[in-house]
Amino acid sequence: MDYKTIVCDVLVVGAGGAGCRAAIEAAKHNMDVVVISKELLGKAHTSMAEGGYNVAIGNVDPDDNPDVHFKDTIVGGNYLNNQELVEILVRDAPERIYDLEEMGAVFDRTPEGKIAQRPFGKQSFRRTAYASDRTGSEIMVTLTEALRKTSVRVFDEVFATKLLVHDGRIAGVTAIDMKYGDFLVFRAKAVVMATGGAGRIYKVTSNAQLDVGDGYAMAYEAGCELIDMEMVQFHPTGMVKPESARGRLVTEAVRGEGGILLNNRGERFMNKYYPQVMELAGRDQVARSIMTEVLEGRGSPDGGVYLSIAHLPRSIIEFRLESMIEQFEDAGVDIREEPMQVSPTAHHFMGGIKIDTNAQSTIPGLFAAGECTGGVHGGNRLGGNALADTQVFGALAGKNAAEFAQEHDLPGFDKSEIENEFERLEAMLKRKDGISPADARDELTSLMWEKVQIFRNEEDLAYAVNELRRIEKEVVPNIKVDIPIRRFNPGWHQAIEFGHMVITARMVAEAAFMRKGSRGAHFRIDADPNDDGNYNIVIRKGKDGEMELRKQPLIITRIPPP
Repeated sequence: MDYKTIVCDVLVVGAGGAGCRAAIEAAKHNMDVVVISKELLGKAHTSMAEGGYNVAIGNVDPDDNPDVHFKDTIVGGNYLNNQELVEILVRDAPERIYDLEEMGAVFDRTPEGKIAQRPFGKQSFRRTAYASDRTGSEIMVTLTEALRKTSVRVFDEVFATKLLVHDGRIAGVTAIDMKYGDFLVFRAKAVVMATGGAGRIYKVTSNAQLDVGDGYAMAYEAGCELIDMEMVQFHPTGMVKPESARGRLVTEAVRGEGGILLNNRGERFMNKYYPQVMELAGRDQVARSIMTEVLEGRGSPDGGVYLSIAHLPRSIIEFRLESMIEQFEDAGVDIREEPMQVSPTAHHFMGGIKIDTNAQSTIPGLFAAGECTGGVHGGNRLGGNALADTQVFGALAGKNAAEFAQEHDLPGFDKSEIENEFERLEAMLKRKDGISPADARDELTSLMWEKVQIFRNEEDLAYAVNELRRIEKEVVPNIKVDIPIRRFNPGWHQAIEFGHMVITARMVAEAAFMRKGSRGAHFRIDADPNDDGNYNIVIRKGKDGEMELRKQPLIITRIPPP
């Protein structure tokens, strides 16, 4: 079995906001840093983040401070957050946004020339810094340019498939070159996972095509602990029409700037559910309110509700929501004059790889940052905290991975483990009979959308768990690829991804089935009133190869649950 080996000090898997920031930070320590990315550098899902970056600098509301940001994040996360991690988030967010400015990021300004801040859901003050409604794109362009000025080696269109662990510590990853089909091994003293989310395990999602949960599955298979996997955020406002754009994000900035939600009777229905905060309630709360209107027959003809900003001055809409105008013009809607149709879409995973205050996982030498981690956001993420998360924990993971690499030698590796992995990948190409990854993926995403969605219950979750166990045993080993070549073969890439999707979906469903009460984004219509919910669910792969789940006490520093 032929494969190429690349050796480095620090390996970063993923080149989004967290991965690029980690690589930039690690390079400051005079380390040989390598970044691998499934996409071309700069195309990561971070660039699709629209609304903004939460930072308590008080430029618009001087009373705002990190303590209030901390409280809002804990209350917004339904007290399930790891409060030690939230302390780091709110403490370091200001410094990290100034780092971005020094690298060249241009944020909107106040009349005094300071960074402007807008209101976002469930926040006490106007805290969200922004660059029109293209904040993520501005951050990614900035980080990409900054990364190119360093000595970091970037391997794009490289697909990591398995984490290598040797003598109890991380040793690197196996990967394939997506363009040429070559097998690759990256050996490293420390690895940073920055692989993003897994919205694509759902039929309707705002996520990019490659957000399939690779990092969650690879970490699980390596023996890493994961936390809060049942907590999936459904953004309340995704596009409904056209069908090809269904689920595409309609930024929370639309509501932050004054957009209102209406049912088919023209009623501003949020007044019934959350009259104090209306459209700026928590994302889980707004999503459930919209779905209730739809299920009770007060939705739009296409299964959504209406979001209108037509009452706002045209100048405000054109200046602050420029990309929304373009997005809906493609669908034949002028948002300056008529309402948008919206409905919930799978958007963000609050759960993920369990990390400590050094951004290190339960495997020594394996660090993680961004959406692939769990613990920062608890039961529900505040809009604007994700971009802050990428920069704060990206920098932290990069710094600590570099220091770990300075203190440790390059670990060994098991040659047979590497060859077995590449034989597994090649077997998909040689299989004559089996199931196509496209058909298998349709079955999986429909199952998750129908049974593990916004409103959950025992019967649906039990069905999903059993079906996912069946898919893992019967479908995954029989995935076949129609064209048996390794060189740029999207069918092969999808086949590999499907195994990762099933593991990730299983973790979501199994954890949701275990949590009998409602908490945060996990809402059960048959909630057990005796389940107080004051625990986190931790998942790992047992020594017998079975999925193990356990409840863990909350980590509390300042604010106990009520």
